[in-house]
Amino acid sequence: MTDGPLGILAELTHACPLACSYCSNPLELTKRSDELSTDDWRRVLDQAAELGVLQCHLSGGEPLLRRDVVDIVAHASGLGMYTNLVTSAIGLSRPRAEALREAGLDHVQVSIQADEAVLSDRLAGISSFDKKIEAARLVKELGWPLTLNVVLHRQNIDRIEAILGWVSELGADRVELANTQYYGWALRNRAALLPSREQLEHAETVTRAARERLRDQTDVIYVIPDYYSRYPKPCMGGWASRQLVVGPEGNAWPCLAAHELPLPRANVREHDLAWIWESSPLFNAFRGTDWMPDPCASCERREVDLGGCRCQAFQLTGDMERTDPVCVLSDDRHLVDEAVAAANSDPGSGAPASPGPVREPVLVPMPALVSRPHRAD
Repeated sequence: MTDGPLGILAELTHACPLACSYCSNPLELTKRSDELSTDDWRRVLDQAAELGVLQCHLSGGEPLLRRDVVDIVAHASGLGMYTNLVTSAIGLSRPRAEALREAGLDHVQVSIQADEAVLSDRLAGISSFDKKIEAARLVKELGWPLTLNVVLHRQNIDRIEAILGWVSELGADRVELANTQYYGWALRNRAALLPSREQLEHAETVTRAARERLRDQTDVIYVIPDYYSRYPKPCMGGWASRQLVVGPEGNAWPCLAAHELPLPRANVREHDLAWIWESSPLFNAFRGTDWMPDPCASCERREVDLGGCRCQAFQLTGDMERTDPVCVLSDDRHLVDEAVAAANSDPGSGAPASPGPVREPVLVPMPALVSRPHRAD
């Protein structure tokens, strides 16, 4: 029997007021009518607690679009879980926030797209910047720890110093400066999102200075893009080793992007979480190291990066068992190098944007961004 997961990411809905071009949600979004019910989520959380889950992260889409989010928080809190709301903050009114606090919500994580309204609103697809700042202030006023989550990419990374200014002004306890990971909509828009090496070096310099300046008040986390690494990161700390994701339709996954892999589905409407975690073919597909082919199987780093990202391998090569192309030892590393070379030469020379609704690019001439739908109906 495997050790139980420590955390569950409950994706309550794919509905969202924003239309971010780097969204990691599936390209085919779950309809509201197909979402798990309140009772379904209570049952899932009960089973998660039995597995030993200690943290419940409530996300989406936008979790505040669920009318029962307060009830779900109260149930998770009643089970002794640490509860974290991951939100765009659109819809976080004072009455809603006070109800969530009364229900036992422990932490709020607010996403921001940029440091000022015009750019932020264009990246988000709607007018939202002022609402986000107002909501972040409300979070602090009500006594919650506040994390600001900033997804960095070519179109906002040069504003990182000004973005960090909001961290101080809002009194954020933690800031996650996470460069875009190229799955879903972000992969479609990679040519317009992947930053240059010069941009990254500037961002890293600014972040180091901010980490020193804010060390007594804010935890500053900076995550570089996989494409600029020599070796891949272990997927979620290792495939199905620490956390699990449950989507709006009830499908359970070892990570956020695994829905794209051609593997058997595991749904909480059909199986309990214990079976899914311990016995399902999906969760056992890449657990540990026995599944690895060479060069991973004979590599001295196999217990360090655990083969890297299966989703990235599949998206870039079409084979989920191949070595993650980010690794310098991969036969497919050229796929990453070519994308990086394009990002450091002609910003419009990368992979073309896919057909579909587009948003005008900002800051520099680039391929048009393909926007995800605002919501699934």
